[in-house]
Amino acid sequence: MTDAPRYADCPVIEVDVLVDAPPAAVWELVSDPGLPARFSQELKGARWVGGAGGPAPGHRFEGSNEHPVIGAWTSHCTVVECEPGRVFSFTVGDLDGVQPSSAWKYTLTAEGAGTRVRQSMRLGPGRSHLSTVIEAMPDREVELVAGRMRDLRQSMSDNLSGVKALAEAGAARA
Repeated sequence: MTDAPRYADCPVIEVDVLVDAPPAAVWELVSDPGLPARFSQELKGARWVGGAGGPAPGHRFEGSNEHPVIGAWTSHCTVVECEPGRVFSFTVGDLDGVQPSSAWKYTLTAEGAGTRVRQSMRLGPGRSHLSTVIEAMPDREVELVAGRMRDLRQSMSDNLSGVKALAEAGAARA
């Protein structure tokens, strides 16, 4: 028996950083779904669709992604929670009643003169590209999930480092 997560466990990653800028300045960055593309090896860009011009519950956007093993794909995302200056969250792949393949969330908390930014993501419960790989190699599920979670954690850390740098540079100019 192992304590390592399996896909069906819907494992969660959370990373955080303290940013020396107010929540409003950080909000402008984290509520832009295309911003992480500046710091990601996988996300290449994102755009609002369906007439949406910005973040609000129910608004949708598409992300352009590319991975050396999987290739290129488009992710279909829906904003599920949006409280300006506090929370921005969305799910991936939850169109037409299909369970999301992942859920992503930014939580902003004022801390002193700055903002604590937490980015979290939950893998599953819906199908993803990882599901297909696991089905092809079921004996390696734990290893595959651990590797994907490790890659996502690094990407999230890179993203928050970028958000911190941009927010602090903007705060310095203000």
